[in-house]
Amino acid sequence: MAGVVGKKALLTAGLLMAGVVMASDKPLLTAVKDGELGRVQQLISEGADVNVRTLDGSSALLLATRANQIDIAQALIAAGANVNQKNLIHDSPYLLAGASGHNEILQQVLAHGADLKSTNRYGGTALIPACERGHVETVRLLIAAGVDLNHVNRLGWTCMMEAIVLSDGGADHQHIVSQLIDAGADLDLPDSNGVSPLQQAQKRGQNEIALMLRNAGAH
Repeated sequence: MAGVVGKKALLTAGLLMAGVVMASDKPLLTAVKDGELGRVQQLISEGADVNVRTLDGSSALLLATRANQIDIAQALIAAGANVNQKNLIHDSPYLLAGASGHNEILQQVLAHGADLKSTNRYGGTALIPACERGHVETVRLLIAAGVDLNHVNRLGWTCMMEAIVLSDGGADHQHIVSQLIDAGADLDLPDSNGVSPLQQAQKRGQNEIALMLRNAGAH
């Protein structure tokens, strides 16, 4: 039992050192979790800390983003919530909105200082998981915002590579590959094993994507 208590104490100390507020029961966090917009607005007007966080470092805005609570997210952002604040696993409202395809919230965070160079726990930008998961409109928003098309994550993959390797090559991913081609992505940037996007598409029988890449000059 003493060992368990000791581990909890160490965890608590580590969280505090990381700047995480021990506030899982704070009224604002509870109101966000319950989806109570009116209560959130009231607490903000009373001076609640909009950047208060749970034990895992998730801010009120991150909780709202995860649940796609558009109006609550807007209220928090308007009150000054940090759109780049990360939790202990390096999710931020900006990164999570992009990865989840929560486009209304994504547009709000992009308009309020989203760090386009920010990366997730895999070393990837918001654009990479958006491409992987087939979020066509999200990809359009992130390309327009200026996210690096050729950023390579810790797996050695770009957004183009993930749109191929981690997909079935269906209509949504074809549309995404087309967007990346039109936006000027490097079509020949290989993975860490030296395999190009075209070679990956051919290997997986993604004939439509392979044709698009060849027609665009990929090798």
